[in-house]
Amino acid sequence: MKYSFDEIIERRGTDAYKYMNLKMVCGRDDVLPMWVADMDFATPPFVMNAIQKRCDQRVLGYTCSTDRYRASIVGWCKNHYGWEVLPEHITYIPGVVAGIYLAMQAFTEKGDKILIQDPVYHPFRIVPEGNERQIVWNRLVRNEETFGMDLDALRNDIKGCKMMILCNPHNPAGVCWSRETLEQVAHICSEEGVIVVSDEIHCDMIFGERRHIPFASVSDEAKAITITLQAPSKTFNMPGIVCSQAIVPDDSLREKYFDYIERSDMGLGNVFTFSCAEACYSDEGDEWRRQMLEYVNGNIDAFQAGLAAITDKVSIIRPQASFLVFMDCRPLMAELAAGKSDEEAQECLIRFFADKCGLGFNPGNMFGQNGTGYMRVNMGCPRSTIEEALKRIAQGFTTL
Repeated sequence: MKYSFDEIIERRGTDAYKYMNLKMVCGRDDVLPMWVADMDFATPPFVMNAIQKRCDQRVLGYTCSTDRYRASIVGWCKNHYGWEVLPEHITYIPGVVAGIYLAMQAFTEKGDKILIQDPVYHPFRIVPEGNERQIVWNRLVRNEETFGMDLDALRNDIKGCKMMILCNPHNPAGVCWSRETLEQVAHICSEEGVIVVSDEIHCDMIFGERRHIPFASVSDEAKAITITLQAPSKTFNMPGIVCSQAIVPDDSLREKYFDYIERSDMGLGNVFTFSCAEACYSDEGDEWRRQMLEYVNGNIDAFQAGLAAITDKVSIIRPQASFLVFMDCRPLMAELAAGKSDEEAQECLIRFFADKCGLGFNPGNMFGQNGTGYMRVNMGCPRSTIEEALKRIAQGFTTL
């Protein structure tokens, strides 16, 4: 490999969110953090070089998006997803969650219904609820390998909704939705006049031979109702650089959404955004991305095999995308928390992994009630961290 991902980088004392907020997540701050969705790998050198080049200018002033920036996104979408977008379809947004908020404000009113599919990334719930929208839960269904959509339930649940927030690929389960599924979702939403905001931030972290399918690309129905949100920030480990984009092919949808962003003064970006994105969406960026995914896939292999050797009470949903793993702890929870409520039972899992194993994971019910009994674990770390986590889990199970 050209790049090494084994280096341990000390992040304590750097105001890193994953350390500063450990106590909030698992009640103590002396555990190994494997929760928040940034990676412990060094940010790629081509990103650091882009930042240094800006710093060498010695004035960190207002900085505009460029034709180069939009062209890099257009080329990336074509080469990696076979999706033809035009430069004018693209605008900067100050984060994917901010993009969801902006779409919600532009197209819905207080009291309107917004559908989400749990378990799912928790801001999908927090942002609408915090802005007086009604959440409609469309529960995903656990099958033998992962989670899937209940399309019959979706047809019923979507009635009366103004918007659906789709996670494609899915966080936390790591599902790459099939073209057939996406086509059916588009048809259902189109028939009901529902706008779809598709969070595709994990789209460049697909394992194996699969290829990401942008929701807006699957049909004319999808194209007419979709706001796609992307970012290089997760893939290239630079979430601290607020660097995201919205892609809206439909003219009327784009005009209203882009106009709202402009009127809200949210489309300017920052001095590092555009040059960092250009660096990522390049041949050099693609090489780093492929090597990172190979390494992370090895981490998942090691974690899955290690868990199987320790216990049959915990297993993982093998992700098709992303460095995040949804760990199925329902058999362990049944042993630890017989007779307790779902919330109490999930707290028993948090306490087991924090107090007995010294590990900080995201609790599954953070992603909705349908996530009760699961924990989300970050695989974007040096292999030695995976080995240490397995050692601690093995020690924890000796206490049962």
